[in-house]
Amino acid sequence: MEYADFEGEIPEGQYGAGKVEIWDRGNYKAIKIEDKEIIVTLKGKQLTGDYVLIKTKYGKNDKGWLFFKKKADN
Repeated sequence: MEYADFEGEIPEGQYGAGKVEIWDRGNYKAIKIEDKEIIVTLKGKQLTGDYVLIKTKYGKNDKGWLFFKKKADN
């Protein structure tokens, strides 16, 4: 939590290298956490509701993730 308010640049070669920007704040509840799928409920200022992250083979080093809002159950 000591980095919760950090914004700036992490130098190349260090873990998490790149630009760090805080875009939203709030709370989350993990619904499902597996190697290739994560489902969370977000309660932020920007994002609210259930969201899904699906691991793909796209992106840098085949470690891309798709992030989308989960359709409401009817």
